Amino acid sequence: MELTSPKIIKQIAADYGFVFKKGLGQNFLTSGKILEEIAEAAEIDDGGVIEIGPGFGVLTNELCKTAKKVVALEIDERLIPILADTMAEYDNLKVINKDCLKIDMRALIEEEFGGETISIAANLPYYITTPIITSLIEAKLPIKNMVVMVQKEVAERIQAKPSTKDYGALSILCQYYTDPEIVTIVPAGLFVPPPKVDSAVLKMRFLDEPRVRVNDESLFFRTVKAAFSQRRKTLLNCLASNFPLGKEKLSEIMESVGIDPRRRGETLSLKEFASLSDALGKESK
Repeated sequence: MELTSPKIIKQIAADYGFVFKKGLGQNFLTSGKILEEIAEAAEIDDGGVIEIGPGFGVLTNELCKTAKKVVALEIDERLIPILADTMAEYDNLKVINKDCLKIDMRALIEEEFGGETISIAANLPYYITTPIITSLIEAKLPIKNMVVMVQKEVAERIQAKPSTKDYGALSILCQYYTDPEIVTIVPAGLFVPPPKVDSAVLKMRFLDEPRVRVNDESLFFRTVKAAFSQRRKTLLNCLASNFPLGKEKLSEIMESVGIDPRRRGETLSLKEFASLSDALGKESK
């Protein structure tokens, strides 16, 4: 069964009376070349992989060819019997009808893969991309690579550099824990049904250690969030609204680590945010 064929996808939908739900972000990829690139980027190497949102099994099929075991999390119960048919030839696949944001991922990895380091692969629904990526990163799971299909603009934000319009708190979170890289851009016309915008395959290689060392991670991310709370305002004004130290003291702290209080948050590197949060931490003790 050629699952990348638009004709086959529409035929399966017709056979099962399946109606695509826009609210669940159900857009199925029709490019075999892109699927191969996703599987290759995941660096499965006969290991384990968790797929989020398998749909009809378009990507699942590619993953099962090389993985020792694939666990697919599908929130839409209507797709479970369809996957049972389209993926019938594979005995290394387990489909679980669960929401990836409501399942204990650490327990799942331990139960299904014996706690070994795995890869994540997914064609993520646009409406919930950021919560999924954020939850997987912050959980500090045994993941070596996460390869996800996301809206092109989101991928650009995640890999953005300082002093660019796309650089923000999401960029810093992802770059603190991972090395993000856009593998390829995927035109909207390569999906059934086609979304309104182009997508991108984003690879996030998890770092052995965070990119910068900080004394207090929660304070580091609190500082980042504050810096981007009002993008048009200076860093001093943003911090003053979030840290009750007074502008004079905050200016002293920033200048002590070589940061001009008149700068804006989007101009700071991860290293500068680390220095700033550590300095704020010392002052609050």
